[in-house]
Amino acid sequence: MTTIAHFVFTVSGAGCLVRALRKAGRNDPVVATCHDMNFGPIDLSDASSRTKWLEDELRLADPKGVGPGSARAWDEALYPDHRKVAWLTRRSAMEYAGFLDWLWHRGDTPCEVVNLSEVKVSNPPELGPPRPPVLAVRLGALHHDTIRHNQLWDLAETLQMTERRRYRELWRQLCLENAPLRVIKGDELVSAPISFFDSLLMSYVTDKWQKISMIFSWVTISYWEDDIDQVDDTFLAARMRALVESGRLEIRGEPTRDIVFGEVRLPRAR
Repeated sequence: MTTIAHFVFTVSGAGCLVRALRKAGRNDPVVATCHDMNFGPIDLSDASSRTKWLEDELRLADPKGVGPGSARAWDEALYPDHRKVAWLTRRSAMEYAGFLDWLWHRGDTPCEVVNLSEVKVSNPPELGPPRPPVLAVRLGALHHDTIRHNQLWDLAETLQMTERRRYRELWRQLCLENAPLRVIKGDELVSAPISFFDSLLMSYVTDKWQKISMIFSWVTISYWEDDIDQVDDTFLAARMRALVESGRLEIRGEPTRDIVFGEVRLPRAR
């Protein structure tokens, strides 16, 4: 039987899937090809601009250590005879963007897709009392026993050429726009300005000191209520820092290593 190689687009998703496969007695390899392609430049002709942008705007090097497109080398060199199965959800900006970038670099090479966008999952008995099935918003948020219990790998289907072309055209257009951010709108990924989340962040700030980590949680929860995973703390931290530096917020207790441990409030009148 041909072995399956799974391609996922977050580290957390890879960890959950590996544990689920191993508990199911499967040894399928899982490759995490994750570069947070939902933010930062993605101009296909100028890869170096992404590294500089990450340093300037987020104050870090490429957080995943290697540039986009490197997954193709992994694919061809280590898994030439495997069935290639990519895990997709159009409800997570990070996982959707990662999938589109991965597919672009595959060209017309055949692959299969586990599309979780409209899939509802139920929890196994060992995770507690029975609850109604819920949407699998993103792979990285699913408990490994939930993945195993629902045998989500059985949903793999060949990616048809019509769909492949649609996804590739979407990524081509996003690359041409080369915006600093990509977000979920409906069931598609669209370009957005770098300030897209600023008003939402500000809406949770008051004249009392509040932990930045809590504000980030509220932002995440606000999208989860719509079954969308829009952004992670890495990008929000950069925007919070920009809001502080612009004078729109006051901050205290910020460790030099991570703004998320600080507290913020609206500026006091002087």
